[in-house]
Amino acid sequence: MVQWDIRYVGGYEVKSGFWHKSLGIRPEDNWKKEWIAGAVSYFSVVYIVMVNATILHDAGMPLKAGMVATLLTSLVGCLLMAFGGKSPIVVVPGMGINAFFTYTLVHSMKLTWQEALTVVAITGLLFAIVAFTSLYKIISEAIPQNLQHGITVGIGLFLTFIGLQKSGIVIAHQTTFVTIGHFSDPAVIVACVTLLLALVLFIRGVQGGLLISILVGTGLAYILGAAQPVEQMQSGQTFKEYGQVFAHLSWSGLGNLVFWIAVFLLLLIVVFENIGLIASQTSMIGRPENFKGSLRALSITNIFAGIFGSSPVVAAAETTAGIAAGGRTGLSSLVSAILFGATFFFIPLLTYIPDSAIAPILIVIGGLMVQNIKEMDFEDLTEAFPAFLIMVMIPFTYSIVDGMAFGFITYPVVKLAKGKGKDVSPVLYGIAILFVANFVLHAFL
Repeated sequence: MVQWDIRYVGGYEVKSGFWHKSLGIRPEDNWKKEWIAGAVSYFSVVYIVMVNATILHDAGMPLKAGMVATLLTSLVGCLLMAFGGKSPIVVVPGMGINAFFTYTLVHSMKLTWQEALTVVAITGLLFAIVAFTSLYKIISEAIPQNLQHGITVGIGLFLTFIGLQKSGIVIAHQTTFVTIGHFSDPAVIVACVTLLLALVLFIRGVQGGLLISILVGTGLAYILGAAQPVEQMQSGQTFKEYGQVFAHLSWSGLGNLVFWIAVFLLLLIVVFENIGLIASQTSMIGRPENFKGSLRALSITNIFAGIFGSSPVVAAAETTAGIAAGGRTGLSSLVSAILFGATFFFIPLLTYIPDSAIAPILIVIGGLMVQNIKEMDFEDLTEAFPAFLIMVMIPFTYSIVDGMAFGFITYPVVKLAKGKGKDVSPVLYGIAILFVANFVLHAFL
């Protein structure tokens, strides 16, 4: 005979045996805390809708379509995490990875955004193969921790640079390449005020602080004349625009080496980042057994991301806010999914948000990613210098793939010079050869 537990939700008794099993809810879990945690996670990460759409727009995609794609991907990702991963992890397009999508795949490697979406979908499929087998352990263990952290720090610096550019705090200069912007510009004033507010709210631990900063910055932008009212678009027109993006994958690049190098590099980044994030978050809730299910749910979401028209997804770092609020099960993710669904009604309003209110958030996120530097080993130069090259070359070359190439090629060279060639895995030697081939390909084509 089935044993049914009774819980109170919104004042009503609910027979919750089905939900307990589907969402990984245990008798000791508190339903009220799960609902609150889901809302906290949502408000902590909903800024990604505007920020991700802005970065996708830089790749050539329509802005409103990027918002729809981001919301749809987040909604499906949270649902898969709720019922597949049974964890309170919020799934959204990843900061840093979206920069790789736009500024490396499209701008540097010259793929169209349609081809880049195909790269995302194929990466998701390969990620699923990795997640449903033991390959994720082999790949993760083959790449030194210093290089993995170096990639995160480098992407953080890159996001910071992009944020400084978009805000106008840093501008181009003919002699020195970059210089300080004009503080008489209202957009720069708005960006600086928004940045300071975001930092204060974040440091004080205010839930949804980044979203609050964006909204305040938007209001200030219109008061100071740093933003112009946009032409309103009906919801029907918005979804018609999204029709130009949904499932618009281009398979024309399948025969190009550059395309498959892009797939391989994106797979490495997605696997590295998510293994670390999910392992940390499932450990925080005291349920490491949820790791595999969560990783698999996220890998499947990445397939949908390419189809929906978004950059790859990650287990959002902002999930920790929900965990701190008491989230332990898939019910938290389900609540976040419901709230993402409700956000579709506000897309026309989101288009009023100017770059000067969004760019400071990129700077803050970049600063958070740079904190990974404290996890790095700088005592061994053969470990430190390749990672250092990755960190500095990603922003200085304005290309994540080129920055990674310098570090991954240098690593086996310095190890061989030190007589430690056996410390380098065959997988890493293969990656280094691929990067060299990519440079040769660009030199002669």
